[in-house]
Amino acid sequence: MRRVYLDNNATTPVLPEVLEAMRSYFGERFGNASSIHHHGQETRAAVERARESVAELIGCRPAEIVFTSGGTEADNLAIFGLVQPGDHVVTSTIEHHAVLNSCKHLQLGDKGIEVTFVPVDGRCLVDPGDVRRALRPNTKLVTIMMANNETGVLQPVQEIGKICAEAEIYFHTDAVQAASKVPIKVNDIGCDLLSISGHKIHAPQGVGALYVRKGTTLEPRFFGGSHERSRRAGTENVPGIVALGKAAEIAMRSFERAEDREMAALRDRLEIEVLNQVESAGINGAGAPRVPNTSNIYFDYIEGEALVIALDLKGLAVSTGAACSSGAIEPSHVLTAMGLRPGQARASLRFSLGKQNTAEDVAFALELVPASVARLRELSPLYNRKEAISS
Repeated sequence: MRRVYLDNNATTPVLPEVLEAMRSYFGERFGNASSIHHHGQETRAAVERARESVAELIGCRPAEIVFTSGGTEADNLAIFGLVQPGDHVVTSTIEHHAVLNSCKHLQLGDKGIEVTFVPVDGRCLVDPGDVRRALRPNTKLVTIMMANNETGVLQPVQEIGKICAEAEIYFHTDAVQAASKVPIKVNDIGCDLLSISGHKIHAPQGVGALYVRKGTTLEPRFFGGSHERSRRAGTENVPGIVALGKAAEIAMRSFERAEDREMAALRDRLEIEVLNQVESAGINGAGAPRVPNTSNIYFDYIEGEALVIALDLKGLAVSTGAACSSGAIEPSHVLTAMGLRPGQARASLRFSLGKQNTAEDVAFALELVPASVARLRELSPLYNRKEAISS
């Protein structure tokens, strides 16, 4: 059976060039990067080259990059490394659970930490004015994602960064779903901290990075050696770090070749054809700026998970939303925050393209989606009732 993977916001395949770059660090180049002998210095050099590549991807100094185990750890380090008892934090209702649940944890116990969750509009956009109005004298941190993982909607992080700079408040942005899809320059954003994850940009799972602006003091979350300039203890994952550096290089080349525009064209074709062929369907986040690879589409009168299973049986992999929420009973917190009814939120699917996807992959999806929706609607009492009324 032919299989097409359109769930790249969950994870991406490791690109061949990335796999080749990391291969030797599993074997002949095995040294501990903290050792002073030849084997250690060989891997230390590789780590620092990767640090330079990641820094170039987001426009910062190499010394401002802290390697982590992924986006979740980077988000946790940014939040828990800054916030102290008595502080106030501002975030949004559509954050990834790595941020959302971290902020909820801050509120537990008697730490005296308060969190304000600002809303979004029907396009999945945070209003910078809401962020400004949420600030207090004791606000320590604002953390707003750069691109939403479910809808792909790009948040107005530059405006939020200016608000935070004027108020002298730290600003963190989770850029896990933005990195490699849109150009990122931390000075343009005005952020003090920024998270990325390797497995979202065609590097392996288990590696990520946190940008920490020079002068920003973080309390470490792990305690051990003085790795990563005493900001993240633990022997470096050299193969993963090398892979992240190579993936960053490939991402920069893709911007030079305008591959992001090619991906957007494929995404737009998918959306246009689906909406032309399927009634009672629409784009979640329509009208807002989005990353070029992501489309979130609702199909009224069906259950999204049933459609995911039906498509998977035909060879197409998509999702109902964040992979970390797979199997959750509740509808997507992102879509309900946008104002979708619970039933419509459950009827939504996310299609997310990667660098490996082609026009033929999109054509394959277009062969399956309308027919699968039609079959499921034939079994839907709600749809049949609607058809009976309209006739």
